[in-house]
Amino acid sequence: RIYHWDLRVPPDDATSNSTARIVQEYNHHLQAVNSVTFVDDDRRFISTGDDKKMFVWEYNIPVPTKYISEPQMNSIPVVALHPSTQFFCGQSLDNKIVTFQARDKTKQLRKKEFKGHLTSGHACGLTFSPNGRYLASGDGQGRTFVWDFKSTRMLRKWHCHDNGPCIDVAWHPIEPSWLVTCGWDNVIKLWE
Repeated sequence: RIYHWDLRVPPDDATSNSTARIVQEYNHHLQAVNSVTFVDDDRRFISTGDDKKMFVWEYNIPVPTKYISEPQMNSIPVVALHPSTQFFCGQSLDNKIVTFQARDKTKQLRKKEFKGHLTSGHACGLTFSPNGRYLASGDGQGRTFVWDFKSTRMLRKWHCHDNGPCIDVAWHPIEPSWLVTCGWDNVIKLWE
């Protein structure tokens, strides 16, 4: 379930410890919800779940406007919006990153898949460079990968964390040559 809270409205129940009220509930996923990503100037949002489904929702309407589920589709635990807001990418648990159009009609761009990393069983984060030219992701073997977003060609990979996955990556918003990674080895690293 996805709950929409309004922090400006006091709760209905006077005995509640909450300082806000639930104003909308989105209840179509059959298993745990993994990510919620706002798109289209925050008028819509995308939800993904363990049930291998992706829903597109209009803001404040509890019925999905689009339902994406295909037999070959795997769970997508992590989603990142491209800086242009035209696309979003999802970390699919079949060792690839899939790309979708984020405006108007939400559809998968089948020719824009990023492969080469191993993420099965890990919700490894992904990030875009501030200019949107590059996509970076960690993987289950402690490595970081960087792809060219336009061509989907892998540009670089390196081992950055021991004893488990590189669980998240983040591009510095002001210094475009800096990339931050973190892993299960309890270490955060800054790469230039």
